[in-house]
Amino acid sequence: MIDGATLPKLLRRNAETIGRRPAMREKDLGIWQPYSWQRYWDEVRDFALGLAASGFGRGDKLSVIGENRPRLYFAQLAAQCLGGIAVPVYQDAIASELAFVLDHAETSVVVAEDQEQVDKILSLEGQLPHLKLIVYDDPRGLAGLSHALLQSFPAVQEAGRTFGAAHPNYVEDLVASGTPDDLALFSYTSGTTSRPKGVMLSHANLLLPAEQFAAAEHIGPQEEHLSYLPMAWIGTSLVSIALHLLVGFTCNFPEKPETVARDLRELGPTIGLGPPRFWENSATAVLVRAADSSWLKRKLFDYFRGVAERAEAVVAEGRAVPAGLRLARALGEVLVYAPIRDQLGWRRARVVYTGGAPLGAEVFRFFRAFGINLKQVYGATELSGLCAVQKDGEVDPDTVGTILSGMDMQIAEDGEVLIRSPGVFCGYYKQPDATSEAVTADGWLRTGDAGFIDKRGHLVIIDRARDVGKLADGSSFAPQFIENKLKFSPYIGEAVVFGAARPFIAVLIAIDPATVGKWAERERIAYTSFQDLSTRAEIRELIGDEIRRCNAALPAPTQIRRFVVLNKEFDADDDEITRTRKVRRRFVGEKYAALIEAMYAGASEAELSAEITYEDGRKAVLRSRLAIADIDAPAERLKAAPAVRPEPVEAR
Repeated sequence: MIDGATLPKLLRRNAETIGRRPAMREKDLGIWQPYSWQRYWDEVRDFALGLAASGFGRGDKLSVIGENRPRLYFAQLAAQCLGGIAVPVYQDAIASELAFVLDHAETSVVVAEDQEQVDKILSLEGQLPHLKLIVYDDPRGLAGLSHALLQSFPAVQEAGRTFGAAHPNYVEDLVASGTPDDLALFSYTSGTTSRPKGVMLSHANLLLPAEQFAAAEHIGPQEEHLSYLPMAWIGTSLVSIALHLLVGFTCNFPEKPETVARDLRELGPTIGLGPPRFWENSATAVLVRAADSSWLKRKLFDYFRGVAERAEAVVAEGRAVPAGLRLARALGEVLVYAPIRDQLGWRRARVVYTGGAPLGAEVFRFFRAFGINLKQVYGATELSGLCAVQKDGEVDPDTVGTILSGMDMQIAEDGEVLIRSPGVFCGYYKQPDATSEAVTADGWLRTGDAGFIDKRGHLVIIDRARDVGKLADGSSFAPQFIENKLKFSPYIGEAVVFGAARPFIAVLIAIDPATVGKWAERERIAYTSFQDLSTRAEIRELIGDEIRRCNAALPAPTQIRRFVVLNKEFDADDDEITRTRKVRRRFVGEKYAALIEAMYAGASEAELSAEITYEDGRKAVLRSRLAIADIDAPAERLKAAPAVRPEPVEAR
């Protein structure tokens, strides 16, 4: 990394050295529109000048909200050029969540993608005393709207060019004076147990882990990356900003969230990143497509999938693949593996990563068996996103790899993973006590994860330290491990396991509505709604079979004994999961306490009264009685369980 590097300095360097090469491409109206590195810098400089003209300066905060769009990245870099701090927020956050983050961060400028996001911010104006300017990217629906705080992106840039004419080299001088220790980003945690915390990250925090990652994985300027994940996720900031600027590869943006799969296929990126839910959904899509195909195609898929998994297991053990298996795999490459990679958009992928939470071993092996070089990475928001990665030739679904160069790792006496790294954050904004709890006096970050280091030096993450539990008989279990095995089923969307100090394991299941709906159609099961479908006895039988398959790979004491199929999906708006799809286990346990107690009391059904939140913030109460099933019960008993129907929703 160049001495004294900051994100804006790297952008200016790229504009000067590789200015004509494509830095970005944006899919718009079906056409990939390129932005060169020189244009990237010009756009950022003009917007920075416009911000300066409005009074934005060192230490001020700028938030962006919306899908991945070049202008939202320009805005973040522009704020950093002036010594300001970028604060990306989740585009699907409800009003109360946005109000907390924007007020807590003392955001003075919000750059919003479109009318929907502008309306959301304007509705919160009275709760945001620091807000001075709202800038919009897409003008559709906003042309006739007049508001004292509202300006278009081009208007701010035009004001910037006027300001720049009177103040030559204004931005260039500020960029040159920036230091690696300057704060660059506030990345708010997902808030699995409490209010989100503002993680303060400097330029050095972001760039040093990015540098070590690029060196370890041989990531170069020839790479193509599709940036589709929320900008508020630290993984996006690390890859689409820090790594992108450091290495100089091309970052591409899909037309809209609904076209990500199509745009992946069209682009064929060489590197990729996705959270576990992305890979779980992709595996489900492949399995469903295979199930819906002709008899011959299903047989070919099943046979060559078995061939690939056997070959992958042999490679994982460090043995040579037998000649017959090599031949079968070569034939499978032509008939099955290559077409699937092409359909998923990974035909050119050199390496892809999963991070943010553990990925189930079954899903992990599924993709590697089909020739996709999927690797686990490990990190945290407080670590600037990354500290460990799996090396080529040492990929193991049960580990997250080895620590990156320049970082240290140790396991505390209670099993908690501790990391010391240049990426360790500068503290939680306005929360010094929480910072002291998270970082030891000698600089070790308490990750909150329970794990151990295996004989090869690989880090193995068991679960969140607070979630690892013991049954009443003393048997240890890791809820997340069991949940990940369950979610390999295409029919299970989410699963939350319980059992601490209890006599057995029980689980709440939220079905995948699309996959289960297709299954019901194939089985000619009529239903009227998601709630109706989820309460069908046939669906309980289907889920019971999936749980039995999961149990077959679990030790007897930790096998699931009872389950409930919920009549709603877990929703971030209902606080059941975070915006990054992590289950808020404690909240779910409290919300569904009556249902959980009924499972352990031996009841055959229980009443559910659950609050739900609509997209506009309105709330309602969903009342219903749900059947509780025994997993060791024969199919006849599952079918005979009462068919419980939901009661009307009570609006509030």
